Amino acid sequence: MPDTLQSLAIVLGVAMLAAAVVVAKGRLFPPGPDEEPREDVAEYISMMVGVLYALVLGLALVSVWETSSSASSHVQEEASALHETYLVADALPADEREQVRALSGQYAHHVVTAEWPRMADGESLGPEGWTLLNQLRTATRLPATATPAQQIAAQELLAQLGTLDEARRGREADAQSSLSPVLWLGLIMGGVLTVAFMFIFGIRRSFTHIVMVMGLAGLITFLVLLIRELDSPFGDVLGTDATAFTRYFRT
Repeated sequence: MPDTLQSLAIVLGVAMLAAAVVVAKGRLFPPGPDEEPREDVAEYISMMVGVLYALVLGLALVSVWETSSSASSHVQEEASALHETYLVADALPADEREQVRALSGQYAHHVVTAEWPRMADGESLGPEGWTLLNQLRTATRLPATATPAQQIAAQELLAQLGTLDEARRGREADAQSSLSPVLWLGLIMGGVLTVAFMFIFGIRRSFTHIVMVMGLAGLITFLVLLIRELDSPFGDVLGTDATAFTRYFRT
């Protein structure tokens, strides 16, 4: 929040400085009687505001889309690794096999029922899931009497658990990732300026212009709401759901 306030103060300061320069120029160098108003300057500024705002919108959309895609990829990778762990456990001795399968089911249940609501709120996953993951690693340790095939299966399990660990860390980072407050400030202020300039420069009270303003305002509002939804990669509307886990495990 302090960084956002500092950025806002800088923006307002630059705007006030520009206004002061315009006022000073008007007083020190007043326009002559033969000079006409420069409407082309106003149109140019209005056009530049629209172009710059389009760049801000594009930057925000790319940022939140990448986070959303990354979240979906990490979830798929994690669920797939957990499912492979469950399947490969079939090659382990009976005791270790049952323990690995039971812990795999517990892990999936914990992710779906406990961690998903936390991620939707942008909170940390908590230590419980990491504890279950460590227990899975411990369960892959085989006795000295294990056969070579069982030892190979245990090594494969450790590789899958390494993949699961990496995907889990990525999922946690995605849940806590959000759009910069400075970029949000640019989205809101830019949208207001873009629509306001249409009222200030050259808009008549015709039906065509009313429809144009309504369309522009509606489109900007839609894009900002879309960015807001995509900014929550595990939200209810456009966020990634837990289908990847529930497809393999009953939770």
